[in-house]
Amino acid sequence: MSTLTKYLAYGPNDTLRRMAPKMFESLEPKYLYQYTSPDSREEVTVALYEQYEKKINATVSLVCIFECKDKKNRIELKKTGGRMGFRGSSLSEERGIEADVIDFIMDYSKRFGLSLQEEVSQPEEEEDQ
Repeated sequence: MSTLTKYLAYGPNDTLRRMAPKMFESLEPKYLYQYTSPDSREEVTVALYEQYEKKINATVSLVCIFECKDKKNRIELKKTGGRMGFRGSSLSEERGIEADVIDFIMDYSKRFGLSLQEEVSQPEEEEDQ
């Protein structure tokens, strides 16, 4: 089971640069890696969240990538793990870490007046032979 969600957030530079640190302060990841370019115009932060779901006896991982540039943030959320199609794989009624991260992103965007849009990827076209 794997899902990929992408968001673009537009707004003032200072507000965008505070978004990732505030999220990682409120939702602490298991692993965190930060990179700042030498000219300090671009920051990339990668965080790994892990959550054990007792009902399905599986671990779900969420990789969160923040790319912060001058006037926009690009956020990618890649959820992996879990089980599908096996005994005990009913949907969990508990909120997962992915829902918490998405709620934080949307709440932060509304609170500070950022423009947020979900980036919809086009399905790859199969080559005809």
